[in-house]
Amino acid sequence: GATADELVMTAGATESINLAFGSVTGHVITSTIEHHAVLAAAKRHDHTIIECDERGRVDPKAVSAAIQDDTMLVSIALANNELGTIQPLRDISEVLRRERERRRRDGITTPIYLHSDASQGFGQLDVNVARLGVDMLTINAAKVYGPKQMGLLWAHRHIPLSAQIVGGGQERGLRSGTENVAGTIGFARAMQLADKGRKAESQRLRSLRDSLEERLMTALPGAVVSGHKKHRLPGHLHISFPSIDAERLIFGLETRGVLVATGSACAANKGTRSHVLTAIGLAPEVADGSLRISLGKLSNEAIITKAGDILLEVIAAERHRVGMK
Repeated sequence: GATADELVMTAGATESINLAFGSVTGHVITSTIEHHAVLAAAKRHDHTIIECDERGRVDPKAVSAAIQDDTMLVSIALANNELGTIQPLRDISEVLRRERERRRRDGITTPIYLHSDASQGFGQLDVNVARLGVDMLTINAAKVYGPKQMGLLWAHRHIPLSAQIVGGGQERGLRSGTENVAGTIGFARAMQLADKGRKAESQRLRSLRDSLEERLMTALPGAVVSGHKKHRLPGHLHISFPSIDAERLIFGLETRGVLVATGSACAANKGTRSHVLTAIGLAPEVADGSLRISLGKLSNEAIITKAGDILLEVIAAERHRVGMK
């Protein structure tokens, strides 16, 4: 739903997020479970960070309650990168529409925009800016099998973006520096391929994910699945094994060819507990045993079955090591 003159090509989602935040001067609102790039950008402004529920879903009423007369930006990711929870962006956009009407009635000229980092959801969800109701949208090429260090910011043409990188005036003066033509072409092709057959692919991933989840929960009744049961990315499973060290699980899995993660790929290996899991109230012994399992184009029934076998074996070995029954 975008046009070419509304796109700014960047070196990734983090730069796109910084361009969005750097283009406003007033109060900003975001949530406790956003990516570190969003939280760090928000802290450069007068900001409010709102809570989410135990499934990682943001309540539009909480957004409404946090809005001030000088609020200029609300930034909520389309889908959380750790939990896979999909946010009610359309409902949040309706909150901002009503706020704009109020400001017009009251003679307040400060604009208010809705930004969303759609990096995690693009390729699995319908990402149409008009249907989502957003004013600015961030996408990362690497999330759709495109070139690394390529991203974009879509901004509605009525938004006066403020360049964060100045120089030769490339990208309509909004992002100076020699354009990465090869990266842009690769990104465009990756987006085309991601959108082609998206619905069928999402259904395929959901079926594989659900079968793996059912198998793990049956074999390990104490396991905990986080994220929204209904509003969740189809290729995403966040599961915790209480009192088991997830880092040891990851090492054991990696040595046998199974690659999973504990949290955000951009913030891995920091040695700290996930701020997302803390925000949804997971107990430390549950959070510390958490794995984020992502399925993709190369995933199939045989691979998922084999990965499940290996995961159960690694967990059994770790439980034996620590003396758990």
